[in-house]
Amino acid sequence: MQLDSLSRRLIDRFQHGMPLCAEPYRAMAEALECSEEEILASLEQLERSGGLSRIGPVFEHSRAGASTLVALAVPAARVEAVAARINSFPEVNHNYLREHDYNLWFVVTGPDRAHLDALLAQIEAETGLTPLDLPMECAYRIDLGFPIGDAP
Repeated sequence: MQLDSLSRRLIDRFQHGMPLCAEPYRAMAEALECSEEEILASLEQLERSGGLSRIGPVFEHSRAGASTLVALAVPAARVEAVAARINSFPEVNHNYLREHDYNLWFVVTGPDRAHLDALLAQIEAETGLTPLDLPMECAYRIDLGFPIGDAP
């Protein structure tokens, strides 16, 4: 994927620290000395090309309730249907297909551990698959980012 200059500057400047204000795209445009329409067009192009998956906050999950990493061993013929059902739960995010016996991995977040346990029981009842519950024992914060810089 070839990135234009605005997309490169947008990624470099805002992959961390998006403006927290009533008009964040306008603030981004002001910071990059372009129009809000150009920012929105660039973001739309990045999304269409697969270069952008989401815009949103990352929360410290332990301050917002409870969460756990979950893995399911889904038969290949059922992956699409099971993934669609898992994705329909608002508590689920970061759902990935991986090459392993446990091939569907996702994070579940809720107000408390009891809520997570009830949701995992519901997933097991509906899919017939036993979730592997992998709660975090210790957090290691990595501030993952990829500087884009100027075009080669």
